Amino acid sequence: MKQEVEPRHVLACIVAMGTNMGLWKMAEVSGLSYSSLVTTARNFLRAETLHTGNDAISNATAALAMFDQYDINGLKHSSSDGQRVETQIHTINARHGSKYFGLKKGVSAYTLVANHVPCNARIIGTHEHESHFVFDILHNNTTTIRPDRHSTDTHGTNQVNFFLLFFAAHRFAPRYRDLHKRMSGLVGVRHPSHYADCLIKPARKTFDALIVKEWPNIQRILASLAQKDVTQATVVRKLSSYTRQNQTKKALWELDNILRTIYILDFIDDPTLRQSVQKALNRGEAYHRMRRAISYVNSGKFRVKTEAEQQIWNECSRLIANAIIYYNTLLLSRVYEHKLAAGDLEAIKILKSTSPVAWRNVNLIGNFDFTTSSSGVDIEALAATTKTKTSGAAPCKRGTMTVQNS
Repeated sequence: MKQEVEPRHVLACIVAMGTNMGLWKMAEVSGLSYSSLVTTARNFLRAETLHTGNDAISNATAALAMFDQYDINGLKHSSSDGQRVETQIHTINARHGSKYFGLKKGVSAYTLVANHVPCNARIIGTHEHESHFVFDILHNNTTTIRPDRHSTDTHGTNQVNFFLLFFAAHRFAPRYRDLHKRMSGLVGVRHPSHYADCLIKPARKTFDALIVKEWPNIQRILASLAQKDVTQATVVRKLSSYTRQNQTKKALWELDNILRTIYILDFIDDPTLRQSVQKALNRGEAYHRMRRAISYVNSGKFRVKTEAEQQIWNECSRLIANAIIYYNTLLLSRVYEHKLAAGDLEAIKILKSTSPVAWRNVNLIGNFDFTTSSSGVDIEALAATTKTKTSGAAPCKRGTMTVQNS
């Protein structure tokens, strides 16, 4: 007989996995049956359905009034970065990383964040280079949020990402750790002697003939990526296995060199661009702090045996974070609408600089109550009483979390 969905059991499983508490401990603190939680987790919790749930909340957040107010200089400016997570049980993708885990092993939770919303995420091995997944995490973003500009740190850069993101209609804007070391790779459309009077000079002229010759091969690679027949990581690994004299690889690198040169010159000349890149990366770090606070049990370590389970637990953590961000953004949106109607420009300015990535208003520790309630949170009443300079949410009762179905 097919099992009926019990919403409170599904919520309990999501919280148990998202906080790294596990089903056994959740059964103890919530009063629910352990066997019913295990059955629900096996039958209803899959990475695909959790991903769809995350998309639904992200899309709902993007529809709120405050979401567009988080644009950076009029653009949807996203960032992606990996957060290292130690694995208590060693899996195939777990690797040593003395900088993060000492003598232990772990993985990386690679996340795309746009306007404070975690739009997409995946688990990768710490031995894999983050730059191989930048195009994939943007191209496989199934939310309605479409970033205009995308930033990473130095680990997100390689010799093809500028061109691949340009092809996908994104402007790549990384933050280089040692920018001066990149100056030797600048190229120009003319011979370097033409730039003798310039302060910054290219090292050589672009290989235009090579690009024209290899353009049909490049188009085939781009078509495969666009149709999702192959991932960026596979393409990069395949190109890297070729000899250095492979003409298609050199042509791709040359296209990337042209776009990188333009970006570096803009980055040097435009302080607003530099500030925007840093601001976008700071938002990614803020999400990482929230996710770490959510998955606080067992020191944030994964306690699962397979890569599929890692993905499920990570999606549960992202789902909880998305729910908190939506709640905070909804409350801030209501306050914003009230202040906009009143013409309070000073309050609106403060609201635009108020981040929804905050969890002091949510008590994540204590007993859990998954009792179904017909009454929801009165957002309008909260917004009417909330002062502009507050963090934007009313504190929950200490020692217990109430999860309502409404």
